[in-house]
Amino acid sequence: MTGQVTLPPSVSAARRAEPYVRLRDLERDLAERVDGEVRFDPGTRGAYSTDGSNYRQVPLGVVVPRTVDAAVEAIAVCRAHRAPITSRGGGTSLAGQTCNTAVVIDWSKYCHRLVSVDAGAATCVVEPGIVLDVLNRKLAGTGLMFGPRPSTHGQCTLGGMIGNNSCGSTAQAYGKTAENVSRLEIVTYDGLRMWVGSTDEPEFRRIVAAGGRRAEIYRELRSIVETHAGEIRRRFPDIPRRVSGYNLEQLLPEGGFNLARALVGTEGTLVTVLRAELCLVPAPKAEALVLLGYHDIVAAARAVPHIAAYGPLQLEGVDDRLVDYERRKHMHPDALTRLPEGGGWLMVSFGGDTREEADRRARTLVEELRRTEHAPHIDFTDEKRVEKELWEVRESGLGATARVPGMRETWEGWEDSAVPPDRLAGYLNDLRGLFREFGYGDASLYGHFGQGCVHTRIPFDLVTADGVAAFRAFLDRAADLVVSYGGSLSGEHGDGQSRGQLLPKMFGPVVIRAFEQVKAVFDPGDRMNPGKIVAPYRLDENLRLGPGWTPADPAGHFGYPDDEGSFQRAVMRCVGVGKCRQHGDGVMCPSYRATGEEEHSTRGRARLLFEMLNGHADSAVGDGWRSDAVRDALDLCLACKGCRHDCPMGVDMATYKAEFLAHHYAGRLRPAAHYSMGWLPLWARLAAAAPGLVNALTHAPLLGRLGKRLAGVEPARPLPRFARERLRDWYGRRGPRGDGGRGPVVLWPDTFTDNLTPHVGQAAVEVLEEAGYRVVLPPRTLCCGLTWISTGQLDVAKRVLRRTLRTLAPALRRGLPIVGLEPSCTAVFRADAVDLFPHDRDVTRLGRQTRTLAELLTGTDGWRPPRIDRAAVAQPHCHQHSVLGYDADRELLAAAGVRLDAVGGCCGLAGNFGFEAGHLEVSMACAEQELLPAIRSADPATLVLADGFSCRTQIEHSHCGRRGLHLAEILAATQRGTPFGDHPERLIGG
Repeated sequence: MTGQVTLPPSVSAARRAEPYVRLRDLERDLAERVDGEVRFDPGTRGAYSTDGSNYRQVPLGVVVPRTVDAAVEAIAVCRAHRAPITSRGGGTSLAGQTCNTAVVIDWSKYCHRLVSVDAGAATCVVEPGIVLDVLNRKLAGTGLMFGPRPSTHGQCTLGGMIGNNSCGSTAQAYGKTAENVSRLEIVTYDGLRMWVGSTDEPEFRRIVAAGGRRAEIYRELRSIVETHAGEIRRRFPDIPRRVSGYNLEQLLPEGGFNLARALVGTEGTLVTVLRAELCLVPAPKAEALVLLGYHDIVAAARAVPHIAAYGPLQLEGVDDRLVDYERRKHMHPDALTRLPEGGGWLMVSFGGDTREEADRRARTLVEELRRTEHAPHIDFTDEKRVEKELWEVRESGLGATARVPGMRETWEGWEDSAVPPDRLAGYLNDLRGLFREFGYGDASLYGHFGQGCVHTRIPFDLVTADGVAAFRAFLDRAADLVVSYGGSLSGEHGDGQSRGQLLPKMFGPVVIRAFEQVKAVFDPGDRMNPGKIVAPYRLDENLRLGPGWTPADPAGHFGYPDDEGSFQRAVMRCVGVGKCRQHGDGVMCPSYRATGEEEHSTRGRARLLFEMLNGHADSAVGDGWRSDAVRDALDLCLACKGCRHDCPMGVDMATYKAEFLAHHYAGRLRPAAHYSMGWLPLWARLAAAAPGLVNALTHAPLLGRLGKRLAGVEPARPLPRFARERLRDWYGRRGPRGDGGRGPVVLWPDTFTDNLTPHVGQAAVEVLEEAGYRVVLPPRTLCCGLTWISTGQLDVAKRVLRRTLRTLAPALRRGLPIVGLEPSCTAVFRADAVDLFPHDRDVTRLGRQTRTLAELLTGTDGWRPPRIDRAAVAQPHCHQHSVLGYDADRELLAAAGVRLDAVGGCCGLAGNFGFEAGHLEVSMACAEQELLPAIRSADPATLVLADGFSCRTQIEHSHCGRRGLHLAEILAATQRGTPFGDHPERLIGG
């Protein structure tokens, strides 16, 4: 015992006594004293106003510290002004714990260092902003990894995982984050900085004897747990996924008074985590996956305890609704075909040091199940690619269950409850009954079934008073249900605001009083993430929507056919999962990868557009379409359309940017680049009269520099040279050749191919004629409107497209293929034109009949590519990745014997983006992520393949000693028998 300790009064009594904060003074002092970025501007505040949850609170401002010491200084400044603070990592929280009316400290941009690794002790020290996947990649050489792996592993930070006590599928084998934390370096709001961890009795006495604030904290915490030990032991459910509440059991004698683990899951309401010493585990060298199909999800849940006894690495459940929703949204079509027959599935993985060991463990389960009377349907795989695709089926649950065609909107709110695994089947059955009672029967059920944790998104009505009342009533009943099963309100995502008000149902008044006392020990003024967990806001307060939400729904230029014709609904696609903040697979989001800025992520921009529509009176963005904050956030959007493909919700920020620019500049002067590059097709048509003279003028030292300045062009960028002869003029002079036995195809002479790189078009003509086609070019100069679309000059773009449609109509109505060579222009025909004219039949025909060169050739019966037999580094154009697809190119190149290395990411030039003044740094940073390192490391004999004019130009401007080639150039040169040798581009093309 430590003697009588007088505890401070509960923070709940003073919860709403908010001190007045002078924002200008606070901003000034932060800017003067903090080594970091201090942002109180409308754009930043709007972008950080919500996370992945149903909640929204506009922050006072945002601090992005460059070091952990700078963060400590920021807290000191906030303390001087009595300003509340909220820590934020990836911002993917689903319970509202990373949005608050506070100073938000964003750790993710700079404080992401792996400080040290002790492979012998299997520990490492990290800063809170490091992303889980990044950490594990850095640890790969040690053979170790951090065990828990949430589905947001590509974007969640370790600080956020510590704040939430995150778990993920691999917690089946490795436990929650709390069990994988050794020590934490923390700072309290009043400035005490210390390392904390497990504390044995001699250490405890030493700390108390030293006196001071640390001794006070330790004494008071022990007094609290000694006073309430009986209720803590009784009310804390002994289940794998008890995440709700504070981890007071870690302060009991049997918990070793482990203050680090007690602070995990406190969501920034007690202390700020500066560094963490993590426990690491051996990374499995091989995995095998078993798929089990049952009659329904309840039957699958009944099998969980038996299967868990085999010690799997992961044991996940998926129901038929989730699978149906993914099919409706055309997600993972190949992977879904691997699921065995059934209406509910378990996904069971086993790890091992070798493939044989993993397979043996998996087959032991399979053989035992096949001997049972009611064996499930079974499939098995140990192929890494197939396993990855199948796990994406499960990890995409949040995106798959949101915005399902033909269904009401679904929302979180009861998305991670947990019960004892041996009671899971009964809980699922009763939960489905509760869904039906409230009219929420469409909700899917899936999750970490091996540990009894259930995920779901529910079709709550969060915009009417009756709907919100039903939402509250459902959560009240659901909380009673999970408690009756001995479960936890939260099994992974934490309490935040979503479940804070419901905690008394689970813990009772005595333990809730203990939580309040612990809060008072660390933060008596309630300045640390106030209103979350302890003395919480009501669960129906601060809703991102709510009955008072009255957004504008302005008429748009695009048709938004998948969003009921509504720009507002299109903007609402973003649910905050934050996949756009990943640094790995795919293209999305190049500007975030280059800058590390929330405002320059797809999610940040979507949040600002949401705020712009002015659905809330306290919105930081109050000037609608004229908003400079929104314009500035969209300025670094490369319009790559990567989000259209990679975002699980299909956000299409390139389209939203074009829409915004059209309204923002309506009736007023535009930036010079919009006139110079936006009207490039017109200038190219005029330059065709005297290309040599134009080139001489634009490349003359003085005139060239002056011209770039007037045109808004980046001074360091060389301007492209116009060709001496356009493609269409060359073809008109040359005429068609070959027998054309396969019939006519229309070769689309886009502005770039026609005027800047006609040798690409000439090569395509040669390849098409060799394949037996008769090449036809449109009878006059036309344009797809791309440059006007990308600069938001949509009225002009529509006029240009209508002219093109009138000219192409006869060919379209005959069913002739339209072959595009420039991916961005080809993508206009397949996507943008359809969005601008969703009800025009000729536009529909245009979209369906447009082909890439590879698509046409691989679909040609009897055609075989010439043998190339060479390695190639390829940069698929972003619009190939997002709209057109690259599978046909892969198929063609594989048939030609090409050993393909297709790099991910964006080249960074992206049409006019990289040429605009002020964009060079971001543009080149994008190229340095994947493209340029791959080219520099390639052998000189390796082909560099890039169909996009922008991609080839970026390679040329990077001075890496290589030049990109179009697929048509490579095929034509091979057909002619051109010897390649080293640097084959020197013998091919223009």
